[in-house]
Amino acid sequence: DYTILHCGTFCTMDCSYCILQSYFHPPVLQYFAGLEKMKTILDRTFEQKRIYRIGTGEYTDSLIWEKVSLMPRFLVETFAGQDNSLLELKTKTVNIDSLLPLYHNEKTVLTWSVNTREVIRTEEKGTASLTARLKAARKAQKAGFKLAFHFDPIVIYPGCEEDYEQVIREMFTYVDPKDIVWISLGSFRFMPGLKSVIEQRFKESIICYGEFILGLDNKMRYFKPLRIRIYQKIINAIRQIAPDLLLYFCMEDREVWEKCMGFFPSKDGELGTMLDQSAVSHCKLNPDLL
Repeated sequence: DYTILHCGTFCTMDCSYCILQSYFHPPVLQYFAGLEKMKTILDRTFEQKRIYRIGTGEYTDSLIWEKVSLMPRFLVETFAGQDNSLLELKTKTVNIDSLLPLYHNEKTVLTWSVNTREVIRTEEKGTASLTARLKAARKAQKAGFKLAFHFDPIVIYPGCEEDYEQVIREMFTYVDPKDIVWISLGSFRFMPGLKSVIEQRFKESIICYGEFILGLDNKMRYFKPLRIRIYQKIINAIRQIAPDLLLYFCMEDREVWEKCMGFFPSKDGELGTMLDQSAVSHCKLNPDLL
């Protein structure tokens, strides 16, 4: 139950690094419908005796259709009436105005992907500026929404360490860390085939010409010492302001975790448990389900 529209039909958001370019030709937006069918599935989920963390945005920015779609309102209001599931809406937009007056019961986490101004300017065409995203996050927090941020993809370039530290300082001038459920970190990685797509579609981009090696997962990744260095800088900057905030890596190995975080969630489900605990403590979920 969805309709596919070409990007140019509605929105010019177009990130050079987007992995979806390798799957969809041409790149498309997807508009999902079928709300009644979705409600039936969600109601079954809400009856389960466990914690769920449910997000949208895998194929499309969660709020790109906010001004015309019934979906965001439907999800926020549906999740508000239960106590075992968190809803995460991920965006690079500022499309939150229709959500602010809704009764959300702290069950919805509005999440912004953030990056340096250099990366936003050169690689995230048609997205909101960093300042605009942070101002939107502040408005959401004032309306009682919980927040999260994703530093992904972290891009390595001359001066990037200082730029990312500046992003963190600005982020905490706009929002209070007490309402941030988690922050994720991930460096730029890509399947080898994406390079030719980027070269064809984004002729000015140099994002895929860094110091990359082919990882065990068959993705091109920055040389590990470079990843560790930038992660340590970012984590230290966050910890100086919000020492207890939950941080986690997207798709990193034991060595990176241990050298940057001081531990590795090695037990099966350990990372999920950490995220569930933060969800319960921030979003009024049932603690008996942990």
